[in-house]
Amino acid sequence: MTDTPATPARQSLRDWLQAPTASSPRQARAQAFWRGWQRLIANRAALAGLIVLVLLVAMAVIGPYLTPYSPLQQDLTARLQPPSAQHWLGTDDLGRDILTRILYGARITLMMALLVAAIAGPIGLAVGATAGYLGGWFDIVAMRLVDVFLSFPSLILALAFVAALGPGIENAVIAISLSAWPPIARLARAEALTVRKSDYIAAARLQGASSMRLILKHVMPICLPSVVVRVTLNMAGIILTAAGLGFLGLGAQPPSPEWGAMLASGRQFMLTSWWLAATPGAAIMLVSLAFNLLGDGLRDVLDPRND
Repeated sequence: MTDTPATPARQSLRDWLQAPTASSPRQARAQAFWRGWQRLIANRAALAGLIVLVLLVAMAVIGPYLTPYSPLQQDLTARLQPPSAQHWLGTDDLGRDILTRILYGARITLMMALLVAAIAGPIGLAVGATAGYLGGWFDIVAMRLVDVFLSFPSLILALAFVAALGPGIENAVIAISLSAWPPIARLARAEALTVRKSDYIAAARLQGASSMRLILKHVMPICLPSVVVRVTLNMAGIILTAAGLGFLGLGAQPPSPEWGAMLASGRQFMLTSWWLAATPGAAIMLVSLAFNLLGDGLRDVLDPRND
């Protein structure tokens, strides 16, 4: 009696993902994701960055529920206490628990970074892909505008925008977004220039597809992986810019537990109470490094030459 071949329903998930040939578009997408995930976790630096960012998200979601202190309540009898069993990271000049403020500040940092990415990423992708595909006067005008934005450092440009809009988290997000989209647009344009003369673009055009449909359905999806990598790598700069605005008093306003504002308030005690400035500074450095490591890993994963 011969064994009957195993059906797809009876195959294990691992066998289904590692099958030499895909039997459906769904399986092909799942196999591509699986191969990318394997390459990502094989990169120890990228995996370390991913773990740090997962911990940041967990810290932002559940961390504030694990501390008995308030990030805003002052206790002048406990001011400038060094790290101890009661206050693991010490207290600030107003007696507030620094660990609690770091945990609450993770929410602000993550929210600002994600909002900037959600605004600057689509704007840069849309402008760059459209300019690269259409060319002509639109490309010239868009790229000259990008050149103007790129001629200034991002922090200086963000400072100019937030000075015009006024201090606050919302205005800081808008200001950082306005300074963060030009590099994304330039990258998307370069990608669009390489694909606009492709055979499948010409075939879709012959079938009657409009320029808008070609850009949305064909050009932008090709540019998306590179844009995702660029946005991830830019997250470190976004966090540093947000912290810089908070440090200068143009971002989150006191008594908000934003890391840049905490660093500004602790700088005057650096020689006597080093933990006030060292703790938020280390948090900013660690998260920025994590985004850079993850971005490098995603660049290797999303590179089509690795398939």
